[in-house]
Amino acid sequence: MGTALIIGLVVIICVDVLGRETLGAPLPGVPEMVSLSIVAIVFLQVPQAFKSGRLTRSDGLINWLHQNSPTLARWLETGFELLGALVIGTLIYAHWPILIRSIERGDFVGSVGNVTFPTWPVKLAILTGAVLLLLQFLARPLRRAMEEAR
Repeated sequence: MGTALIIGLVVIICVDVLGRETLGAPLPGVPEMVSLSIVAIVFLQVPQAFKSGRLTRSDGLINWLHQNSPTLARWLETGFELLGALVIGTLIYAHWPILIRSIERGDFVGSVGNVTFPTWPVKLAILTGAVLLLLQFLARPLRRAMEEAR
């Protein structure tokens, strides 16, 4: 979903630039759409980045521990993942009422009479990405425990 959104933004931005240069008129709502989409893209892509080990982190110490004290390294990794799950769980808990309020109030960005976009789809993407990231944070220690049990 995040990748499709990136491709869609590229197309919209290109059409906007072409419209500005050839017709002297921009495509209405592009800045609003871009600002909303960036947040959605991040939250939709971060679960996969975490799952595949591409989430940015400083791993010098943990790599050293994996070589010299694998048990301690596994405990630290598990602690990090459970703490991450707690943080993301808190974010989900705090974000749910924001999503509901956005739907109920019909929140939007843009200017009335020109172009408006509802904010709830982005808030739903944030929630979806956060739930998927929470599942990834919980799956990794579970997977590690199952491997150790074998």
